[in-house]
Amino acid sequence: MNPLSLGSPDSMVDWNLAVATANRLVRPGPEVSRDEARAIVAELRRHARASEEHVRSYTGLAPADAASADTPVLIVDRPGWIRANVAGFRQLLAPLLERMHERRASAPGGAVLGAVGGKLAGVEVGMLLSFMASRVLGQYETFAPAAPDLPGAGGGRLLLVAPNIVHVERELDVEPHDFRLWVSLHEETHRTQFTAVPWLRDHLEGEIHAFLAETDVDPATLLERLREAAQAFTGRPNGEGDAGDEGGRSFVDLVQTPAQRDVLDRLTAVMSLLEGHADVVMDGVGPGVVPSVREIREKFQKRRQAGAGKLDQVLRRLLGLDAKLRQYRDGARFVRAVVDEVGMDGFNRVWTSPNTLPTKAEIARPADWVARVHRTPEP
Repeated sequence: MNPLSLGSPDSMVDWNLAVATANRLVRPGPEVSRDEARAIVAELRRHARASEEHVRSYTGLAPADAASADTPVLIVDRPGWIRANVAGFRQLLAPLLERMHERRASAPGGAVLGAVGGKLAGVEVGMLLSFMASRVLGQYETFAPAAPDLPGAGGGRLLLVAPNIVHVERELDVEPHDFRLWVSLHEETHRTQFTAVPWLRDHLEGEIHAFLAETDVDPATLLERLREAAQAFTGRPNGEGDAGDEGGRSFVDLVQTPAQRDVLDRLTAVMSLLEGHADVVMDGVGPGVVPSVREIREKFQKRRQAGAGKLDQVLRRLLGLDAKLRQYRDGARFVRAVVDEVGMDGFNRVWTSPNTLPTKAEIARPADWVARVHRTPEP
């Protein structure tokens, strides 16, 4: 059967068209010679390997078993990042798309909506991915399905996006070798978080599925959200406000129920913890192995906050990237405060179980987490 037939939930989004659209629209990377490219890839691989020991030594975390320690490191270009993320989205969104497919099948004109909507959604998802593909420096892909050209199914994989790293190091005018190691330290921290804490992946996946299970949105509404973002991407905002307008909406606005808001609060707290921890580690390890870490941090922080203009600000709001910037800041503040109070070993009690993860309120008030977790015996 054709996977995009009207009888399949995959007909809700033409994923192949999403990949093709993103690859067609994504900006080319910085100009480098073939020899330079080989040298950059080789150096990023070396930095990824070196980062493992630096991160483990600083955090006191180590892979739970040999299988966890063997997650692959992939140096990818922008199209490679696009393929990996489409595969991940397709897997994570499967429960939501199945619900939407069932709802559409029972609606008048559902077949027509399916024929047109799947293609339209594929184009618009591809447009958004093309925007993101030129900005992401790296990521630990927690929910990595099998892909012929991207090994590492099921156990996660670390992606470093070489052209984006080179682009930013040139834009910031920082020492390239230092910057590449600095980025590798951040992403390796994410890999260490998941390989050292066996329950974390399943917990995060369960929360995401709980969120999607509560989603009550019809296909037309989802397409409208995609259309808003795509119009911003092409420089045709819908006229309801500009980048500085507090009325701007993000995909998080799909939240409709109290149950979803509760899940979203928990997810926000976890992501703030993970991102803030990675920022603290990259800067904590930095002075010993990255001589220019202070300059890199100052320049990179200014770049994070500034954006690249009105279009960039519109898309950051629509995609929820402003919230991600707050996660870095708030999470790092939480981690530093806890480590100052109880030391790294005391902080590492955060990884004991889902019950010891901070709440959204505790991210803002680290002393409350210390009081809750450290006043009772460890489970």
